[in-house]
Amino acid sequence: MLENIKTFASTFFVTGDPMIYGADVSIVLVSLAALFVLTYFKKWGYVWREWITTVDHKKIGTMYFTAALLMLFRGGVDALLMRVQLAAPDMKLLHSEHYNEIFTTHGTIMILFMAMPFMFALFNWVVPLQIGARDVAFPFLNSVSFWLFFFGAMLFNLSFVIGGSPDAGWLSYPPLSENAFSHGPGQNFYIWGVQISGIGSLATGINFLVTILKMRAPGMKLMKMPMFTWSVLAACIIIIFAFPVLTISLALLFMDRFFGAHFFTIDGGGNPMMYVNLIWMWGHPEVYIVVLPAFGILSEVVSTFSKKSIFGYKSMVFAMMVISVVSYFTWVHHFFTMGAGADVNTFFAISTMAIAIPTGVKVFNWLFTMFRGRIEVSQPMLWVMGFIPCFVVGGATGVMLAVAPADYQYHNSYFLVAHFHQTLIGGVVFPYLAGLYYWWPKIFGFKLNDRLGKWAFWLWNIGFYVCFMPQYALGFMGMTRRLYTYGWDMGWAPLNMVSTVGAFLMGVGFLFQGWQIIHGILYAERSNATDSWGTGRSLEWSIPSPPPVYNFAVVPQVKGFDDWYLTKEEMKKPGYKAEKPQLESIHMPKNSGIPFVMGACWFLAGFGLTMETAFSWMIVPGVIGLIGVGLCMFARSFSYDTDYYIPVDEVKRTEASLGRVV
Repeated sequence: MLENIKTFASTFFVTGDPMIYGADVSIVLVSLAALFVLTYFKKWGYVWREWITTVDHKKIGTMYFTAALLMLFRGGVDALLMRVQLAAPDMKLLHSEHYNEIFTTHGTIMILFMAMPFMFALFNWVVPLQIGARDVAFPFLNSVSFWLFFFGAMLFNLSFVIGGSPDAGWLSYPPLSENAFSHGPGQNFYIWGVQISGIGSLATGINFLVTILKMRAPGMKLMKMPMFTWSVLAACIIIIFAFPVLTISLALLFMDRFFGAHFFTIDGGGNPMMYVNLIWMWGHPEVYIVVLPAFGILSEVVSTFSKKSIFGYKSMVFAMMVISVVSYFTWVHHFFTMGAGADVNTFFAISTMAIAIPTGVKVFNWLFTMFRGRIEVSQPMLWVMGFIPCFVVGGATGVMLAVAPADYQYHNSYFLVAHFHQTLIGGVVFPYLAGLYYWWPKIFGFKLNDRLGKWAFWLWNIGFYVCFMPQYALGFMGMTRRLYTYGWDMGWAPLNMVSTVGAFLMGVGFLFQGWQIIHGILYAERSNATDSWGTGRSLEWSIPSPPPVYNFAVVPQVKGFDDWYLTKEEMKKPGYKAEKPQLESIHMPKNSGIPFVMGACWFLAGFGLTMETAFSWMIVPGVIGLIGVGLCMFARSFSYDTDYYIPVDEVKRTEASLGRVV
């Protein structure tokens, strides 16, 4: 009996690595601490009522942000482990298999479980407020989306200590991801974790597309929408058409592994390049899914802190929509070396270069907005100014990679690694951090400490260039990707050591940001001020901070682009007299526990189908989980008591407590 238990434990849990044991201890201690705090302070009911069952878009945004912050930490630790391994030749920190697992989880977490929830956090925090809506179009579906993301991310991260992490790369190319090379459950964790969270992402894209098209305040025509809302609309269009491709790709790969199909196995008549095409049909539009909202953030921040309306509004809108279309016609540039032929390579080289044109238009628009503006160098504006040179270099190296003959030299080298991080950190993380600092006082009612923020900014920026500039040179020197060790004779050691120092500087910058958030929660001065920066231009700055559950006591009547700025200018005129608002009962959705239960059922289904490869009886909880998902959908179909009304008296009391006279 004891021997059977030992055999089960050694197969079920990951063993033999001190770092894994450290992670086991950390998970247990953190879990026990959370349980103790919730029990000791009697907060179980509060957490259930206010967070787990919430359909309030603002709270869902906060949960997305919290998850993104945790995933940034996890993905950052993976990055530092890789950089330590490569800091000098013949390092022994990670063996080859563990290194493969680390770079696989690092890439997957940073793109799908950090950048995507960070983006969705900003969607939820900002879009309904910018368009004058009281919630998103489908609040229940919004909650389902979050819990699918959450449980998908948890399932993927569980592989670190149970079953084993995936090791076929962050896009899991066959044949490495087929049973012959990844026979354990690790690859199944990848498939189901990404699949479950991807369904949630698709639902979010549908939800916000409908929200923007159908729930704008009266008078807000499409060409009066704020730039961030336009960027979200463009990103949602890509999500709706790109994520089904990811769903199908992973489903076919799972059928190869689970049912013995041969979609991507050559010896069974399949073709692994079909998977590579499919995954990049999703993968390259995915880059623009996370970049387009960043462009919208930059437009809002530049306009606010230059104290000018955005330069070339129509050209900015046109550029974003062009990118949302052309992004579907660039995927082959990821494998020019496949041998598709000169005609195919030429088409995708030209389309890749062409997409740089609308991107460049926006950079010039931001610069012209700042030109002769009264620029205020606030924390959000610092990140904008850090973004512009970084993204210009990333765009230029992208055009270099778009030239098919040159790509034959750059392909699979560290030049590509440097370019990718230049665009994804400089072009996504920096703008998202600008948006975080910009909208933080609106959502939480206080600003983050300026001094700590500047330390974080400079450590991030200096660390970034110290880390990734040497990697361009390493690529030219012949260093390839996914290399876990190298010899002294290669001459790569000095630049790799410099790169590792830069990575740790960025890590210290992240710690300053964590300190900044904790400091703000404990010590920052709270304010219900509507316009926290004093120069806000769109509707979110017309309501108290943080906003009440219903956002707007009276749905605004929009007069034009930058409506709040126009209202403030009107208020400055002599004799201005505000109209007394006509309050009415406000219709709001009720909280629901079904999305959480549905997410948990998806987790159970994914875990059972993942571990079935190691223990055949695990198919039982997998099937039970899928039945649970169906029952949750059935229960929702017969839920009729799903909304309520906030009476006028309660609205008046809420507004009065926020310092508003109604």
